[in-house]
Amino acid sequence: MINFQNLQLSIQPQTEEKLKKIFNQVQDAEKFAQNIIAYQISELQKSILNLKLDLLEFEQKYQMSSTEFNQNFSQGLLGDSPDFMIWSGLYELLCQNQTQLQELQ
Repeated sequence: MINFQNLQLSIQPQTEEKLKKIFNQVQDAEKFAQNIIAYQISELQKSILNLKLDLLEFEQKYQMSSTEFNQNFSQGLLGDSPDFMIWSGLYELLCQNQTQLQELQ
């Protein structure tokens, strides 16, 4: 059993009331928690797919993988064009999302 009394969230009072109502209606806490985790996994998977599609455009345009790009960009071997800044940010988001996904699975 999880004691949510020690869980502190910085949320609006209306949101807190809605959450309390949801928690009071939950019959199976385990299933409820698993559904929240499954939802987060699903959202991360969708985000990863979309990021990979965005990265593919840069990979095709510049004829290099995102991993290769990131290594070269990190070493300062490439310029700081707007495309490279965006590419770098997308790659960083992908890595973060993949890490979060691994932690939840």
